Amino acid sequence: MIPIELKQKGYQALVKELGQVDTIRFLQEMGWGNGDYTKERQDTLKNITKAEFWHDIEQMREEKQ
Repeated sequence: MIPIELKQKGYQALVKELGQVDTIRFLQEMGWGNGDYTKERQDTLKNITKAEFWHDIEQMREEKQ
């Protein structure tokens, strides 16, 4: 499922369960977050080498099987 499909299905599920008005109220309460995700992510990953990255990917693939 691509991200847009996920968002559409999620919204539809909320509307089905809460109705349109309460869905909007719920989404407003959740807000859009704050901060700079891109900068935070770059800062978090700046010391990770490509070798470490690929090693972690391989481990996740093995665990998934």
